[in-house]
Amino acid sequence: MLGTRDYIRKCGFSKVLIGLSGGIDSSLTAALAVDAVGAENVTGIGMPGPYSSEGSVRDARDMASSLGIRFEISPISSIYEQFVTTLQPLFANYKPDVTEENLQARLRGVTLMALSNKYNALVLTTGNKSEIAVGYCTLYGDMCGGLAVISDVPKTLVYALSRVANARHPGAIPESVFEKPPSAELRPDQKDSDSLPPYDVLDNILRAYVEEYRTPPEIAAWLGLPLELVAGVTVKVDRNEYKRQQAAPGLRVTTKAFGIGRRFPIAQRYSE
Repeated sequence: MLGTRDYIRKCGFSKVLIGLSGGIDSSLTAALAVDAVGAENVTGIGMPGPYSSEGSVRDARDMASSLGIRFEISPISSIYEQFVTTLQPLFANYKPDVTEENLQARLRGVTLMALSNKYNALVLTTGNKSEIAVGYCTLYGDMCGGLAVISDVPKTLVYALSRVANARHPGAIPESVFEKPPSAELRPDQKDSDSLPPYDVLDNILRAYVEEYRTPPEIAAWLGLPLELVAGVTVKVDRNEYKRQQAAPGLRVTTKAFGIGRRFPIAQRYSE
């Protein structure tokens, strides 16, 4: 809260924008923003796409109402379909893949940055440390913004802090947000677990690798995990440095945050 307030004010802003998806990360970011600058200075933008669930939109709206912040809806489905149609001749010999998923995230980024210019409000990104560590985020999409509030907060800690936020703002984050499986909702029935280990496992690996400087074999032995699993995670951390060096600045919460305190080459040919 202190870091968020200081950064916003010292950069000359008084208002902030947050893309509210109905997920736990954007919910926590919104609650922190309210504590930092007041509900009257926070606007949540819901940007449902072709795979967004009605429950997620409802959760975002309910949370905004509970926090007392302004909430607006700007759907991206029609724009997304127009983009896909326009690009279809160039995509003709290619199967649908992560390209279409990233396009949705980038349309949301464009929307938020347009509103940032129009409203003179700073965009707060909502990505957590677990996602940013392994590159489970989209350049020029959900990474767009001026301050990455929870970029040093692992996903498991996001859930814990969200309970604290609900104690400060009783019932602001609906219980359904805590209970539903995390998902980017960029394809049918998508879940984070399709691409990542369970977050309690992932966060333990990341803590050992990023904060404690342990090697993959040491981590595998210490946590009793397959070396292949651990190595797969650490390779993702190494290979996604290029994304992190293009991300918004974040607030340090742990003993080792990404950014100026942890610099690695963005182009690497070595393999441990």
